[in-house]
Amino acid sequence: MLPEYLIGIFNTSTWNMKLNTDFVVWFRSVAPYVNAFRGKTFVVAFGGEVVADGKFVGLVHDLNLLASLGVRLVLVHGARPQIEARLQEHKLQAAYVKGMRVTDAATLQCVKESVGRVRVEIEALLSMGLPNSPMANAAIRVASGNFVTARPVGVVEGVDLMHTGEVRKVDAAAIHSRLEQGEVALLSPLGYSPTGEIFNLTLENVAAAAAIALNAEKLIFLMDTAGIEEKPLGKSGTLLRELTVTESKALLARLADRPAKLSDDVQLYLPCAVQACEGGVARVHLISRHLDGAVLQELFTHDGIGSMISQGPLQALRNAGVEDVGGILQLIEPLEAKGVLVRRNRELLEMEIDRFVVLEHDHMIVACAALYPFPDEKASELACLAVHPDYRNAGYGDTLLKHIEARAKAQGSKKLFVLTTGAAHWFVERGFEETKVEKLPKAKQGLYNYRRRSKVFVKKI
Repeated sequence: MLPEYLIGIFNTSTWNMKLNTDFVVWFRSVAPYVNAFRGKTFVVAFGGEVVADGKFVGLVHDLNLLASLGVRLVLVHGARPQIEARLQEHKLQAAYVKGMRVTDAATLQCVKESVGRVRVEIEALLSMGLPNSPMANAAIRVASGNFVTARPVGVVEGVDLMHTGEVRKVDAAAIHSRLEQGEVALLSPLGYSPTGEIFNLTLENVAAAAAIALNAEKLIFLMDTAGIEEKPLGKSGTLLRELTVTESKALLARLADRPAKLSDDVQLYLPCAVQACEGGVARVHLISRHLDGAVLQELFTHDGIGSMISQGPLQALRNAGVEDVGGILQLIEPLEAKGVLVRRNRELLEMEIDRFVVLEHDHMIVACAALYPFPDEKASELACLAVHPDYRNAGYGDTLLKHIEARAKAQGSKKLFVLTTGAAHWFVERGFEETKVEKLPKAKQGLYNYRRRSKVFVKKI
């Protein structure tokens, strides 16, 4: 038996090895995102509440990290709570029409004062060296200015909204110029007309218009709720992780019948998210402002922590190419190590890549399969069917099997066979029947590995 002090050392070493292994796995998992995000433009929108409650300092750390990774950042801030407080100080009554503030001359003065103070505070916080932080001495250079041209909303339901406006144009060229110099652009909810007028804008309008004009890769809204939670009457809400533009429109349309309830934030931001996607923005994310590191968790993990809206479905099934070899290897290597899959010669994999199909989720290969025909015997082999562990309950295996069956049938095959050591039940549940090795095509029989003793299953197609 080991002495007690050696047991302690052993346990500590084992724990450290586990930590190091976890770190390596984590670091490898985020590397593809770092490569994909470098040089891309992200628009991050947040309300004045983030500044008012003191949580902007934590957000600065994450923004600084993104900037250091080569992400081009455009920040859009709001000032609603600050404006409301200023109006109360001056004993001015706020008036709204269809959710839009009526901005008279006195209200506009409060808006300008509030927005100015918030912007200056944000610029000060972004300029910090962040001592005792992971990004110490890495201050962000901030660029702000008259990037947004606006026009008046006009008369709504018989009420003149006066200085309440909407975005007319975003000076994308000027913003890109500042981003190329390594600066972070800061946009306020104010717009200016060619005649020198000032208009009160909404955070969401500025953010969506800027993301479209800049052809941004992502638009991120920080809000009070965790994401889009649809709450049927009398039931708890369910967080909707991924929605297409079509699904988002359908969700908004259901609000008219009131079978479900969406939070005020979602009702505010979701229409702008749809507008942004339809305008060319690849992804829009709605995440909680209350969760520390929410931006990083949303961007650098497979599932994220909020809701994401995309132009179309995130899943794509396609033929594999040589450029996919690396992704396929990452997928099958853990299964090869466990003996679930036969270890494949890497050079042979490149030569036979045209046999493979891959299923992508948000540009990441999460499943693959290969088809090997035996035309003389009108049979085909399904091989190397693999699904990433995080996606094994999403029906991807069934999607690949259906595709392989259709392809084999189109090539003239009458039956599809597979060799497996650990997925027998899965194939039986999908119409395969166990058979003998002698029933395999002659060429395949000669390659059968009797040491693995894989079970043979066949299905008529």
